[in-house]
Amino acid sequence: MNANRDFIGTDRSTAYHRMARIASLTGTYFAAILVGLFAVGPILWMISTALKPNAEIFTRTPVLIPSTVVWDRFVIVLTGDFGRYLLNSIIVSFSTVALSVTAAAMAGWVLARYPIPLKRYLLILILGAQMFPFVVLLIPIFILVRQLGLIGTYGGLVLAYLSFTTPLVVWILRGFFLSIPIELEESAMVDGATRVQAFRKIILPMALPGIASASVFGFISAWNELLFALSFNRNNPSMHTLPVALQQFIGRETTDWGMIMAASLVFTIPVVVFFLLTHKHMTKGMVMGAVKG
Repeated sequence: MNANRDFIGTDRSTAYHRMARIASLTGTYFAAILVGLFAVGPILWMISTALKPNAEIFTRTPVLIPSTVVWDRFVIVLTGDFGRYLLNSIIVSFSTVALSVTAAAMAGWVLARYPIPLKRYLLILILGAQMFPFVVLLIPIFILVRQLGLIGTYGGLVLAYLSFTTPLVVWILRGFFLSIPIELEESAMVDGATRVQAFRKIILPMALPGIASASVFGFISAWNELLFALSFNRNNPSMHTLPVALQQFIGRETTDWGMIMAASLVFTIPVVVFFLLTHKHMTKGMVMGAVKG
């Protein structure tokens, strides 16, 4: 009799745990779906607005699924001057990332390895450069770029973007270099490598996750920048980047929201592609940072 009671009690306990596990999984998936909809919702609305006729955009009752699909906006974006603006943004952003990562890798390695005098204050100074709003930096950087004769050129924009991307990348890469044991460099130097060769052949390959993470942050910062691009290239429309080009759909009396959404989708694609290219290394870098604590 007692054995039967124990069996029934064990069976109920197992069923209870099974139901609790199912309820927990259901709640987890439900929460994940809600978070996914919250993240994807704006993108779906952007796509819907880009494909709607104007009559369904300006309505009191929101319309998610358009009754008639309008492709003309994408044709205008892809065949007009937006191709030039897209090329300008790609050139400036990738050049900024390449130069900032190159400079920041060397600076971050030096700050992580060498006992530089007043290093703490130098790090505070680098971090302080990130605290200034772009409006404060605009006038001195504009004067510098004008004196160099780089107004209305790719070089002027890249130089301006380096002022706010490089400090952030230096901080990110310095943290990754600190997480790499210095004994690896010392072993390579014992085997006959110079310090620079040890950095190039040992440290840089191990820091690829950090470089990928820093590249994503630098690319997004340069890709979305508007103030410098608008100020430096105001008199040279052929040098406008995509954030500046998006403003042409905003007028004093009306705003073409359909064109803005279509252009914004094109504007987003290179960022997604760049993220997918660096996603593997970036995820590895985040895991390494979590393990290092």
